[in-house]
Amino acid sequence: MTTPDDRRYTDQHEWALVQGGGDSGTVVRVGITDHAQDALGDIVFVQLPEVGAEVAPGNPIGEVESTKSVSDVYSPVAGVVTAVNEALSDTPETVNADPYGQGWLVEVTVSGDGGDPTADLLDAAAYQALVDAS
Repeated sequence: MTTPDDRRYTDQHEWALVQGGGDSGTVVRVGITDHAQDALGDIVFVQLPEVGAEVAPGNPIGEVESTKSVSDVYSPVAGVVTAVNEALSDTPETVNADPYGQGWLVEVTVSGDGGDPTADLLDAAAYQALVDAS
């Protein structure tokens, strides 16, 4: 399993990567971790929120369905969904093949002072320790 150190993680197995800032706030790309996609098995369907939906940390923002089960996806940050990965409606298995790249789920724009909205999340080492302990 890989755990890239360029992003932050939740204990529910989502990752958050700051994409940059703009006039409207900081954009954070969100997906599920390699560990999560491996535990789920073959992903066959992804349900994502609508662009414009307001999200809060720890609240469900969608579902990932596999041949084994259905799992909620939780927002790691508060903000407004400004993009969803439309390609996943036709090729949900991309989440299995490339969970940290083309398998991203949503982008959330976080308003605020320009600080890192993911600072309170786990770093790669802490997330890896969580996974290793389970």
